[in-house]
Amino acid sequence: MKLGEIYRRAVAIGIDYDLRGREEINRLLAEEKEKYEKLEESEKASFDLDRLFNPFADSRILWGDPEIEVKKVLVGIDLEVGEVLLAYLLNRDRGEKIDCLIAHHPEGRALARLAEVMKLQVDLLSQYGIAVSVVEQLMEKRIAEVERRLLPVNHNRTVDVARLLGLPFLCLHTPADNCVTAYLKKRFDQEKPLFLRDLLKILRSIPEYEASARLEGAPKILHGSENSRCGQIYVDMTGGTEGSKEIFDKIATSGISTIVGMHFSEEHLEKAKKANLNIVVAGHIASDTLGLNLLLDAIDPENELEFVCVSGFERRRRPASGEIRS
Repeated sequence: MKLGEIYRRAVAIGIDYDLRGREEINRLLAEEKEKYEKLEESEKASFDLDRLFNPFADSRILWGDPEIEVKKVLVGIDLEVGEVLLAYLLNRDRGEKIDCLIAHHPEGRALARLAEVMKLQVDLLSQYGIAVSVVEQLMEKRIAEVERRLLPVNHNRTVDVARLLGLPFLCLHTPADNCVTAYLKKRFDQEKPLFLRDLLKILRSIPEYEASARLEGAPKILHGSENSRCGQIYVDMTGGTEGSKEIFDKIATSGISTIVGMHFSEEHLEKAKKANLNIVVAGHIASDTLGLNLLLDAIDPENELEFVCVSGFERRRRPASGEIRS
């Protein structure tokens, strides 16, 4: 399988499982095309053409020829300089023949544009009846905050090392997060947990969370109790990073009772508690691993690829017939 094929398959799968729906994705892509066509010829040279087919700013081939053939991949949740050097040493000293690197969390230009992906949260929350104008105004402030925080970051540090060592580098963030969001939403919709203890039981039955529990990272109730009723559940696992901490009152009045997320900062958690929401942290690395596994299952249904797993990732295959969501 070629590197470019892995990338394009990942984007297509991310679109398939994006809860905004294909119509909205098509609208966003058409908007990008219109922007491109209005540019002067001199400006088109610096335009990222991937924006014409890929709506996920945090997922890109960071370095490498899309035509390169890939058989063995080093995959991790975070791939930074240490992991890139590890891949080089495994190739040089152990003959692993690693063809490329796949990270979940973005690096390079994909990290620089992470804040753009947060607009996805506006569409998801508005589906629960929260006025889109309210979500937009609250999220605009948070998106600007994240964008400012990323401005001084040395985005290309790890990419430069991969380039110098001749290791093609790909990151797949929102496509994997869309997969885990859709998967958990489907499980909760089908199994309809009544109490938070039932919700925890569902999470702990999933291999990635069960493995995390063995490493002292089990899913946990941060607010509420095992006997608290779930009510309507919101799965908060896609859209770049944590949204506005001021949104929780609006979430509560929309009818949502329980939020299941990867992680919650102290500020966000305190605001959620004041809104009397049940909060369940499923686990960051376990959730990312689940999403990446679901994505890789769909990218590679014939098991053509070999994987070397690092940085918190453990490859687990599911049956080829398994659907992420209905």
